[in-house]
Amino acid sequence: MTNQELQQRKLAAFARGQGNVYPVYVTKAKNAEVWDVEGNRYIDLGTGIAVCNTGHSHPQVVKAAQQQLEQFSHSCVMINPYEVAVELAEKLTRLAPGPSVKKAMFVTTGAEAVENCVKIARAATGRRGVIAFTGGFHGRTNMTMGLTGKVAPYKHLFGPFPADIYHAPFPVAAHGVSEEDALKGLQHIFKAAIAPSDVAAIIIEPVQGEGGFYPAPASFMQALRKLCDDTGIVLIADEIQTGFARTGKLFCCEHSDVEPDLITMAKGIAGGLPLAAVVGKAELMDAPLPGGLGGTYGGSPVACAAALAVLEVIVQEDLCQRATHIGALFNQRLGALQKEYPESILEVRQTGAMVAIELVHEGDPEQPDTGLTQRIIKLAPEHGLILLACGYYGNVIRFLPALTIEESVLNEALDQFEVLFCAASSC
Repeated sequence: MTNQELQQRKLAAFARGQGNVYPVYVTKAKNAEVWDVEGNRYIDLGTGIAVCNTGHSHPQVVKAAQQQLEQFSHSCVMINPYEVAVELAEKLTRLAPGPSVKKAMFVTTGAEAVENCVKIARAATGRRGVIAFTGGFHGRTNMTMGLTGKVAPYKHLFGPFPADIYHAPFPVAAHGVSEEDALKGLQHIFKAAIAPSDVAAIIIEPVQGEGGFYPAPASFMQALRKLCDDTGIVLIADEIQTGFARTGKLFCCEHSDVEPDLITMAKGIAGGLPLAAVVGKAELMDAPLPGGLGGTYGGSPVACAAALAVLEVIVQEDLCQRATHIGALFNQRLGALQKEYPESILEVRQTGAMVAIELVHEGDPEQPDTGLTQRIIKLAPEHGLILLACGYYGNVIRFLPALTIEESVLNEALDQFEVLFCAASSC
């Protein structure tokens, strides 16, 4: 069976809305490398959108999942709980940033984690409003689409969305939006749309994911913390893409020395198995009544076992430090490429091993080069790479390598990307 044959079968059987970036069908994967059904090898610089931080099929993660599967696969943590879920909750509540006593809950997807944060914040405060940021991405369910600050493709055709959701500008210096502008935007919401006393929560990604890998400055995160403290608003850190050592800290908000009230966790939490969590201050987490939170598959015992192994690997292999090293190497190599192509590469952005380049015409931030971005993505398989795009205008290439990637494979990937970029630029 060829990639093209499988693609035709997929197009006939799948809904159009669930598309795929590449007609490349995986048959096996190991650490940072992937092989398709035709035997072609690729270096994966997307890791399933920041899911396989510990690489594909890490032996410890595989072993933990297999051992749990041999015992039992499901009983529902809300019916008959099990020790692996308790142990994981204990570890996550200890590892979450800040000194407050914390509790956890498990669901299956990142969008569920975000929705449950909103439920918890509303139950705890008795308030209705939620503020998110332009360019932010929080999921594809109705509530999380409403929170997402980008229309195409996530919100187009899918309205109406829930009420009492408001968007403030996200600070992006490269596009002329300062921290002061963003804070004034929040004050404008408070004056024109909803009083602070009616706002349950503010949700923010410490580094915007789909929005383009723009980091929230530490001073902005600290200003949000003070604002929330002063007004009784719950601060939610959406760490779905930034968590589990990706940015050089276990959680990205540690870079700004900010303790959120609630944190969403997913993606890298379980090495590829479906699992998500909310971890937050105990008094907030206990606001909903018993039965108000949960889900049939939330806290799968197999996924919890895998997540415990992921946490062990992060410590044993010092993946926070490894993320910092990987990011520095990307920054060096992509910075050199930017000097060679200053009219095309507006900016190299890097927080740990969460790296991006933004592509524009003639060095102008207001002229996004989506054409070059699309050519790079399209040509990537020919150069043995798997790459992802993102950004408000779809003009950002993002790099999310496995934190366990071998040094030789990492350098090979960077070499191939330079060749790819030159080829796409000359088209």
